[in-house]
Amino acid sequence: MLLTLDLNDPRPLHEQVAGAIRRAIGDGSYAAGDRLPPARDLADALGINANTVLRALRDLRDEGLLEFRRGRGVSVAGVPTGRALIVQRARDLLEEAKKYGYSRDDLIDVLKELP
Repeated sequence: MLLTLDLNDPRPLHEQVAGAIRRAIGDGSYAAGDRLPPARDLADALGINANTVLRALRDLRDEGLLEFRRGRGVSVAGVPTGRALIVQRARDLLEEAKKYGYSRDDLIDVLKELP
């Protein structure tokens, strides 16, 4: 799993990690039943604290996307609905637009202009 974090992103790190994992599942990099790498390995790869990764994994478990099994690690319980994926991507787009000085309303106007 190749995850990256944007250190300039104002969102908390655990939200960025959860979003990246959610996108990986939604894009098909992980299917239902696939096991994720251990939280410590993910944390080391990202250069962040393991507790931050665990918090992201718990959030995804609470959403029903991940399943924790003692002795078996964390596996994908299901695939996010189309709406959940669109909401995550919209959040990412809004954050990117803010970096360039665009507001939420500006972004809505841009979307309305699309065919």
